[in-house]
Formats: sequence, C-alpha cells, structure tokens
Amino acid sequence: MKFIQPFLLCLLLSTGARAELTAEQQQVPLEVLPKDTSLAKIVLIAGSTSNKPGQHEYFAGCALMMDWLKAVPGVAPVVVAEGWPKNEAVLDGAKAVLLFLDGGDKLPFLEPTRWARMQALADAGTGFIVLHQGIDCPADKAAAFKDWFGAVFQGDIGCRGHWDVKFDALPTHPINRGMKPFELLKDGWLYNLHFAEKGVTPVLACPMPDSSRKTEDAKAHTGRAETVAWAYERANGGRSFGFTGCDLHSNWADANQRLLVLNGILWSAKLDVPANGLASEVTPEGLKANWDRKVFLKKAVK
Repeated sequence: MKFIQPFLLCLLLSTGARAELTAEQQQVPLEVLPKDTSLAKIVLIAGSTSNKPGQHEYFAGCALMMDWLKAVPGVAPVVVAEGWPKNEAVLDGAKAVLLFLDGGDKLPFLEPTRWARMQALADAGTGFIVLHQGIDCPADKAAAFKDWFGAVFQGDIGCRGHWDVKFDALPTHPINRGMKPFELLKDGWLYNLHFAEKGVTPVLACPMPDSSRKTEDAKAHTGRAETVAWAYERANGGRSFGFTGCDLHSNWADANQRLLVLNGILWSAKLDVPANGLASEVTPEGLKANWDRKVFLKKAVK
C-alpha cells in the first residue's frame, strides 16, 4: 500500500486500533445479569481501546475489579465493554455504576438517549464511580457532571499530566479504611477540578509539580495540595466517588490504590466498607491479563 488517505491516517493515529476483543478478553463474562436479584449489582463499564499498551487498560482494569468484588458476599459485579451496554437492562436496579473510559468528546454516553439514561440513574440515587479522565466532559455538560459526580474537569482551570505523587495525609473516611501513606509512580493525573458547592469531601490530595500548573487559576495556587479523590453525597441521597488516577495499569499492584477504589465502590453503593478496607490481591500474571490489542501506525508509507 503506497498511499493512505489523510482521513484514514488521522483516524488510525488518534484511536490506535479500536480492535475487537482479544481471544483472552472474550473469556471474560460480559453483561451477565445475576440470577439472584437480591444481590447488589455493580456495573463496571470499560471504555473502548485507548492510548498506549499499559495505559488506559480499561477492560483489564474492570476485569480485575470484577474478580475482587466477586469475593464480597452479596455483591454481583457485571462488566460492560466498549463504553456502553449492548443490553441496557444491565443498568436496571444497579446499586452503583463505575465509569472507566475516555472523557471529553469521547464520552460514550453523550448521545441524547444514553445521556437521558445516565440522568435517570442519577435521579434514582444510583451510586456513581468515575476514574481517571472520565471526569472530563464538554463544557455544555459540566453542570450535570458536577451534579452527578461532585466534580468536573474543564480546561479553563484544570491541569493534567504524568508524574510521581506522594500521599502523606489520609483523612478519616470509610473510603480510606486500611490505607497507609503511599506514593504512585508515573501515573496520569487531572487536578484543579470544578467541585460541587456542597456535599464533597476530599479523601486524597497531594502537591503537584509547579511545572504542571498551566492555567492561570492553577498558577495562583502554587504549592497547594490538590484533590484527586473525593466522596460526594448528592442532594437526593445518591453517592459518588471519583479518582483521577488509574492511567497506568501497573499501579493496580499497589494495595493502597486497590483499597481506595474498592472502598469507594462499596461506599458509593451504600454497602458496608470493612473496618480495614476491602482487601484484595493481584499477581504479576493477573496484571498482564486482558490488555487491549493496540496497534499504532507510526508513519505513513509513501
């Protein structure tokens, strides 16, 4: 092939390869409804293929969370691939819905009927969990995001990038149970968010590199510890939890990150968080499982 049309080249470069599920991923049960309707259904929505191998491994991350949540009595985790359920009945009666996917204009629920379904979940008091850049949305959706999730990333004040962080202080909250001060290396972060005026409790914050403060608002707060994880109690009684990390898949090896996210899921679903947090284990082999097939076109052949 000597020539590649500009549109196709742009598409390949921007999406990597939006490949179908790998043979390994096809072994993960998808959209399987629990037979026992008394179980607390937690829907884990994994976004489509994105970024480089080892980053934005949405499917692999949700598969891990499914395995960890299966160990919780009374809980039925349900994994959804490609950003939205093929059978929307999966969402019916969910105690909580987790979103681990691309944000901004790539959000898979911007289409009006899907947006309405998300609003209906929020109105019903369904718990929400949003990870990494899923907290980013188009400007005209920002008000709704604050209502749903307690925060929203917007480019007017927000900053993002990759660097090491260290969490020295852990506020007292059920989401932080069992956690100890820790650091995460080379992860991707979004910070200086717009937070809801009421109901938000920061659960994880840390200083950010001054060089990362690209907006005027962020530069005005040099040295401030920036909130990257929070709990939100919505006015209608629903709960939400957000964490802007989870870009780098290898950081699921950190027990504190696992505690943070798993405790956040239980808290958002209004389920009991164990006194020492929801413990979990992962092996090196487990961390290598269910990665997306990502093929990047490095240059066009002329």
